[in-house]
Amino acid sequence: MNLSGNRSRLSATTKELLFRWRETKNYWKDAKAEQFERKYLDELAVRVEKTVTIIEKLDEVLTRVRKDCE
Repeated sequence: MNLSGNRSRLSATTKELLFRWRETKNYWKDAKAEQFERKYLDELAVRVEKTVTIIEKLDEVLTRVRKDCE
């Protein structure tokens, strides 16, 4: 299980998505765009940040377990 790689991939993919969203906002400037951003993207960014933190902690625990089992 490669949690570090998954964490990095999740972070990078989210960063790319938010970058693309900023580009999209140059063309989609109505109330629906604002609603979409508030409803989905703002919450996504918060949840991904929390998830990355949890993955880091889980990776630390698994590392300790592996060392204890050696």
